[in-house]
Amino acid sequence: MQPSRKTSRRRAGSHLPQENSHEAALHTIRMMLKGRTGYDAFPVSFRLIVLDTKLSVTRALQCLLANNVVSAPLWNSQKSAFAGMLTLLDIVHLIQYFYKLSAGMGVNYESVKKDVERLPLEHLRAIEKELGVAEPPLLSATPNASMFDAAKVLMQTHARRLPLLDKDSETDHEVIVSVLTQYRLLKFVAMNCPTEILQLHHSLRKLKIGTYVSASGVRPFFPLATATLDTPVFDVVQMFSERSISAVPIINEDGVVVDMYETVDVLTLVRLGVYQNLDLTVGEALKTRSPDFLGVVICNASDSLRTLLELIKKRRVHRLVVVEGDEEEKQGGKKGRLLGIITLSDVLRYLIGDQEIAEET
Repeated sequence: MQPSRKTSRRRAGSHLPQENSHEAALHTIRMMLKGRTGYDAFPVSFRLIVLDTKLSVTRALQCLLANNVVSAPLWNSQKSAFAGMLTLLDIVHLIQYFYKLSAGMGVNYESVKKDVERLPLEHLRAIEKELGVAEPPLLSATPNASMFDAAKVLMQTHARRLPLLDKDSETDHEVIVSVLTQYRLLKFVAMNCPTEILQLHHSLRKLKIGTYVSASGVRPFFPLATATLDTPVFDVVQMFSERSISAVPIINEDGVVVDMYETVDVLTLVRLGVYQNLDLTVGEALKTRSPDFLGVVICNASDSLRTLLELIKKRRVHRLVVVEGDEEEKQGGKKGRLLGIITLSDVLRYLIGDQEIAEET
């Protein structure tokens, strides 16, 4: 009996226009997110690493590496207050600053290294001002806020993670409860809306999810940042800092994607103590990469949003590299050639809707 009922439902759905079923699925997903709170996204068991702003950068990095995390909330113990987030981009800025200091101003590297080791986390914002990069906003939300509202905050501020703060019922002091990430939001959708996801059948290209290359003779992959295996690591670090991105595709002379260099790879250089030599080529630096690296996740522009969300449900994905596939090859393209980048922010923005985001901007 059960198979018969399932079959009849599929047949009923097939009579609906595909466009309508896609939009109806989006509406249902948005309503679900509006009815769920940050608490609903918490895993059954999790740990939260919180770093005091008085902690040195060296000890903070050791803590991140020991716990296999790439970011952590900061806590000002003097004020008993939340003080922002430590992220890999902060480490990129730090390396960029001290590399310039030691190389450009002729400062002895050993003395610079000691300064880095002693630098407290609370001084990172001053370094960002020196570099002229935007200071990250002090974002937070309550775990009782809806997932939809939390997602809007992430989209409006271009943040990848949102700390959730609450009040201690006994002391009325601020408490860091958890951190809600773009990945966790999207995985929650993938886990809790299986029927709706089946209706998201349109291609990524049609939905305009992601950033794609615009043909140019001078800059063939514009507006994407790219590098080769021969590019100095410091050049890629500059791209991370200037564009506030977390990964750069590595391409060969034909534009075929051969690898990816990520901000987490910079953390590997720090762990090995060779980050002072940012004149290393990307190819040399990738030899130090952790064997746990899962590889570059690629897709074609003809793949559907459904396929992408099903992938997020199965494995931890932070971005996808869009490469030319069979369709492009038939038109004279080269299979595997870089075509675009899709970030989790791109996917979440589409699911929430630009109009919803703009209303609060």
